Amino acid sequence: MAKKCEGLAVGIYLGTTYSCVAVWQEQHCRVEIIHNDHGNRTTPSFVVFTKEQRLIGDAAKNQVAANPQNTVFDAKRLIGRKFSDQVVQDDIMLWPFKVIASVNDKPMITVTFKGQEKKLCAEEVSSMVLTKMREIAEVYLESSVTNAVVIVPAYFSDSQRKATVDAGVIAGLNVIRVLNEPTAAAIAYGLDKRTNCVGERNIFVFDLGGGTFDVSLLTIKDNVFQVKATAANTHLGGEDFDNRMVNYFVQEFKRKNKVDIGVNPRALRRLRTTCDRAKRSLSFLVVSTIEIDSLCEGIDFSSSINRAKFEEMNMDIFEECMKIAESCLIDANLDKSKVDDIVLVGGCSRIPKVQQLLQEFFKGKELCKGINPDEAVAYGAAVQAALLSRDIKNVPKLVLQDVTPLSLGRKVLGDIMHVVIPRSTCIPVKKTEEYVTAIDDQTSYRIEDMKFLTKAEAVNALDDYIYKMRNTLKKEDINLKFSAVHVGSDSF
Repeated sequence: MAKKCEGLAVGIYLGTTYSCVAVWQEQHCRVEIIHNDHGNRTTPSFVVFTKEQRLIGDAAKNQVAANPQNTVFDAKRLIGRKFSDQVVQDDIMLWPFKVIASVNDKPMITVTFKGQEKKLCAEEVSSMVLTKMREIAEVYLESSVTNAVVIVPAYFSDSQRKATVDAGVIAGLNVIRVLNEPTAAAIAYGLDKRTNCVGERNIFVFDLGGGTFDVSLLTIKDNVFQVKATAANTHLGGEDFDNRMVNYFVQEFKRKNKVDIGVNPRALRRLRTTCDRAKRSLSFLVVSTIEIDSLCEGIDFSSSINRAKFEEMNMDIFEECMKIAESCLIDANLDKSKVDDIVLVGGCSRIPKVQQLLQEFFKGKELCKGINPDEAVAYGAAVQAALLSRDIKNVPKLVLQDVTPLSLGRKVLGDIMHVVIPRSTCIPVKKTEEYVTAIDDQTSYRIEDMKFLTKAEAVNALDDYIYKMRNTLKKEDINLKFSAVHVGSDSF
């Protein structure tokens, strides 16, 4: 649940590849995206450990090729997950840093810092990035910053949300609300277009970032932002496009030079950085060149990739995005012709093929490109932070009504899940179901908090609770209450 706070509050977007911090400027009645010490409005979510110091942000990313094994990134893809999760195992094959299993199957990142081996969990790495964002805000505001609204993907599970809050606490922040990315983007768009909004409008937010993909359908009317439905893939984004391109050029280098750079972390990191740059340039160029001096064993690498090839190697990902978009509209029970505005969020929403497919999906409707896709969610978070601050009065009054993105329920027999609160249910909500014990004289009952749609074993990070009952219990019904009020509706 959101909570009011005293003093200033900022909005922070903790991204897979980049992060951003913003604040509501009461004297100017607008949101200010805060520049970092390098003059950039976004900060790389990178942390590097050297023999002498720890670097975060631009300084860390600028020297990643020189120290790949001790440069940590993609913490958002690891936070709140188990080491044994298949997506974690797949990512480990691509990361230059080492990840091991710890107690309770918790993944730990191993680095060498000041000559000693250190083990860090994803929350600790994320807290370092959040600390950097807090410091950026403090330099700009010339005062200490404690309160923050932090943005997360709509489909983040409870364990991932709790882990994100834990990261904020480690960073010295009072996380007053965890806000879903598409909802924050809708706030940014709604306020940006508020002078042109007449009556109720259906807004479709398409958020394709560096590591996650979210879509949401919202209605905006009289400053009431109501989420109708949301759909997502928390492991799909720009990193996947980079992986495809890196693999493509690894194979090309091997074919030309009979050398496998896949086993050389430094060469792979240099190639990945160049591929990321090429991916970005293909949003406005037809062909992008790859030039890397002495990539591996003194061999220079020169190649190119055109937009058509890039689209071909990633077409299945693009199509998956469209399927998720369609499922969101189905859940909202709304025909695509009824959508008034399509808002693009996330750096990868700039990809021409993505925009083409999205425009075709909506029968030629123009896409809204008026807001900066890299900054939109931080903008919305700053507005929400201002609304939750008792000290800020001059801020637009909004009402946010969100939904539970995943079904909530419990396992009853084997892998069968009995849904108690269906996905896309408006929150806050409370529902009660009655269950009976399996055997007579049962003294305890194990309940698993599951956020899943099919089989229970597919769930990540189950939170187990033991409900102890009196020994006198005998064939009595157990009344279990399921409540989804952790990200409820707030009125200001």
